[in-house]
Amino acid sequence: MELSAVLAAASGLGFGFALIVAIGAQNAFVLRQGLRGEHVFAVVAVCAISDIVLILVGISGLGAALAAAPALITAIRYAGAAFLFCYGLLAARRALSSATLVAEPGSTVALGATVATALALTWLNPHVYLDTVLLLGSFANTYAGADRWFLGLGAMASSVLWFTGLGFGARRLGPLFARPMAWRILDILIAVTMVALAFGLVFAQ
Repeated sequence: MELSAVLAAASGLGFGFALIVAIGAQNAFVLRQGLRGEHVFAVVAVCAISDIVLILVGISGLGAALAAAPALITAIRYAGAAFLFCYGLLAARRALSSATLVAEPGSTVALGATVATALALTWLNPHVYLDTVLLLGSFANTYAGADRWFLGLGAMASSVLWFTGLGFGARRLGPLFARPMAWRILDILIAVTMVALAFGLVFAQ
């Protein structure tokens, strides 16, 4: 492998981490599922594979076509805002509920519903398109030839590593979340994050 390809892959890895390591809808959901030990592999797989597909779309040049369709971006933005707002309300309801917040052994939410939520948090979030498709795609286009694809591989690796570490690494926080108050605080933070993202999408210029 040529040095330029290695450097491109390293750039993609770093750039990918810079985009993905932030408080957002996906990360909050993956963290919560990891803490609960509920369908973790499925959630990690959905988020990582979705990112890989979006990165491929951006690097292939389709990001420019998406940028040329502002009406589509607007529709996705409002649909995503509505979904994030509703998810935030559900998190707030969990936080304020008097029911037991500590996760019981075993799954309490069906696999299909969990996967559907992970898909919605990914594909209905305009930030995913703006960051992964448009921003990463534009950055990749500064590289010539095959180096552009090596950069994409680096970015894909960052997604797989991040979601895997976040989902399965969350179990190390298990003792902390053995107390109901810890879950209440987590859900409050998730609710605030989701609602803030929703309002940010609605009032984005």
